Amino acid sequence: MVVGFGIKLKAREPVLTANCEGEDMNKEHGFTLIELLVVVAIIGILAAIAIPQFTEYRQRAFDARAKSDLVALATAEEAYYVDNESYKSCANAGACATALPGFQTASSGVSLAATKATNYFTATATHSSGSGTTYTWNSGNGGLQ
Repeated sequence: MVVGFGIKLKAREPVLTANCEGEDMNKEHGFTLIELLVVVAIIGILAAIAIPQFTEYRQRAFDARAKSDLVALATAEEAYYVDNESYKSCANAGACATALPGFQTASSGVSLAATKATNYFTATATHSSGSGTTYTWNSGNGGLQ
């Protein structure tokens, strides 16, 4: 390479250094920025798919809990009917647990109520974190509606 005033400079050769095993130390090991961005994009896509599915699974689980508590309430109502030949009304899960000896308290977040009639009863259940569906049990119409 020629620089002004007639001075010639020679291009500098890269200096290679080696460790004690004789391996080249100038080679960098690691990931490029593009590789890292691709991985982050893939993780973002998977998260965008998984999070809504997870929310739906949770709602279905809460709804199943409400149904399960409703079936337990219906079983306790029928057991009470066998002993007393009448059904009990209760406005909430705590009142049902007190009025019906075979019924334990409802799961957390489940709202229950039962209304007696002459020869049948109806009960409803819903979960505050579920899909918002209210499940109904009508013993005169065959159970879960």
